[in-house]
Amino acid sequence: MAYFKFLPNIEYLSPLDSPNNDARVTAKNLFRRVKLVDNANILDTAYLFDKYIIEEGDRPDNVALKIYGNSNFDWLVIFSAGIVHQRDEWPLSSQQLYDFAADRYGNDLNAIKYYRTTEVKDSSGRLILPAGKVVDKEFTIPNPDLTTSILNPVQGVTNYEYEYEENEKKREINLIKPTYKQKIVSELAGILEYKPDSSQYINSFLKTTENIKKKSP
Repeated sequence: MAYFKFLPNIEYLSPLDSPNNDARVTAKNLFRRVKLVDNANILDTAYLFDKYIIEEGDRPDNVALKIYGNSNFDWLVIFSAGIVHQRDEWPLSSQQLYDFAADRYGNDLNAIKYYRTTEVKDSSGRLILPAGKVVDKEFTIPNPDLTTSILNPVQGVTNYEYEYEENEKKREINLIKPTYKQKIVSELAGILEYKPDSSQYINSFLKTTENIKKKSP
């Protein structure tokens, strides 16, 4: 993932060295990261983002190739979508989903997980009961057109159906429009670089840490 080239480095004490030595190891500072402003008005702004539906078999790299013309912009796909943990937040393929659900529920894969309402309207088309409300199996309402009978507008949802629907919710993401790709790259590099505001600063791409193993005289 090309994103890591934007991360600055940090020097830390080598764990293999003697207590009073100052030998250092340089590594990427994985704790330094940025995120989009968590504001619904910004995320829904049409001029900055396009909606994208993740298709079966899509991965961040091939989405990046389709949208940005370069699979190395997979990090921008993840960044745009606000994804932190790709394993949990990117939709599984059909086979992956089945394997996950089968492993999780075993013989109860097709057992009922919960019950929810189905939509009910009266003869004039007025909504009496919306679909999707979680209820118990015995839930009933008066029949809106027959005052002497009741309805049991309940649908069972199996464990597999539940996992399928949760997986489907992950498919719609926001992607920064290709027009703004280079602007995001430039601003990201500037935000992630270090500022000379502490004694640990070496340069804009490197900081060090204190030697806490050294004993004061």
